[in-house]
Amino acid sequence: MDILACPVCKSELELKVETEEGDEVIQGSLICHKCDEIYPIDDAIPNLLPPDMRD
Repeated sequence: MDILACPVCKSELELKVETEEGDEVIQGSLICHKCDEIYPIDDAIPNLLPPDMRD
């Protein structure tokens, strides 16, 4: 988590865990409080694409 930053504003991200297995987050999100963006974590893969580039 220490090396991840918001791709939009480069600020710190907060981890919100919905489902985890051991130390791995399976479902959840990474939240940037500075620019109010939310990046989903699906099947243990964070989607850090800027919002206008996501499906």
